[in-house]
Amino acid sequence: MASDTSEGIQTRLAELGLVLPAAVAPVANYAPFMLSGSLLIVSGQLPFGADGVLALHHRGKLGGEVLTAHGRDAARLCAVNVLAQAQAALGSLERISRCLRLGGFINCRPHFQDLAVVMNGASDLMADVFGDRGRHARATIGVAQLPLDAAVEVEATFEIRA
Repeated sequence: MASDTSEGIQTRLAELGLVLPAAVAPVANYAPFMLSGSLLIVSGQLPFGADGVLALHHRGKLGGEVLTAHGRDAARLCAVNVLAQAQAALGSLERISRCLRLGGFINCRPHFQDLAVVMNGASDLMADVFGDRGRHARATIGVAQLPLDAAVEVEATFEIRA
């Protein structure tokens, strides 16, 4: 995990080898993000790649056709897409003072037990990008189905500076 230094978020992203994709348009009737006072709430993001495609190994159920490692990668990719939405909302990720909460939804078979392991893909990315300001409260739940048969969906709440 990165330390909480004054280095810029863009520098951290480059060090991690990440280039944020364009923010993905909603797949249904909802706003991709909402700003309210000092909060930015980002709607659930799916693990679309930079090419806008949902890879085959990120579709289906954990504990079934999707391996735990692929689920973790999918959660990380969801978090990348969360950051892309945040950047679209704010103009700069430098306006984020901290990640307050992540919510993770894991498309899984009934007895799949590695929900936390999968969701760590998203949590670890926030800590890597924001350092201590990336540590957050979290909810992770297993679900019967997600849009487009995605393996994972991640939503976020950030505290922002004016």
